Amino acid sequence: MTRIDDTVTYLEMLERPPPRQLPVPLGKLALMRAEACTVSFYRYLYETVGMPWLWFERRQWSDAALAAELAKPTTEIFVLYAGGIPAGYFELNAAESRQTELCYFGLMPEFIGRRLGPFLLNAAIERAWSRPIERFWVHTCTFDHPRALPLYQRFGFVVYARRQVSFDDPREAGILPRSLEHPLLPPLREA
Repeated sequence: MTRIDDTVTYLEMLERPPPRQLPVPLGKLALMRAEACTVSFYRYLYETVGMPWLWFERRQWSDAALAAELAKPTTEIFVLYAGGIPAGYFELNAAESRQTELCYFGLMPEFIGRRLGPFLLNAAIERAWSRPIERFWVHTCTFDHPRALPLYQRFGFVVYARRQVSFDDPREAGILPRSLEHPLLPPLREA
């Protein structure tokens, strides 16, 4: 099994930032909380947003484990719709006292480049700081969208740690399609 080296960057925000006045992207947008989010809808969001960036961890979770996570009152899923179509989502976890984690954040591939990322991240920041917290944090990695880290920093997150990790290529393991291409990885040879 091929090992993949990765750098995970951890960022945090220790106080609520001033409100941002962002231009609303063109089109009809709606941001809605996915209340009682189903496992199938969550898998659709996670896989569609994350597959290009090698998100694979939650693909390995059983339906029961994922349903239990989604049912926690400290887990929130918000979906951005553009013209009635899911365009992206973010997931917040407020399980730790006085802090919130931005667990997942991203756009559907067809909606990247339409200035929706800043709009969605601003919504995540506003939602996280709508409760009494002292810390909002997120992590990103080498294989996430190349504009993810600069966007987090532009919105006030500060790097507090970096960690080197390695993992088995999820394409070889059958967790992600063997045909999946990523600009930082060589294509897999046919089995």
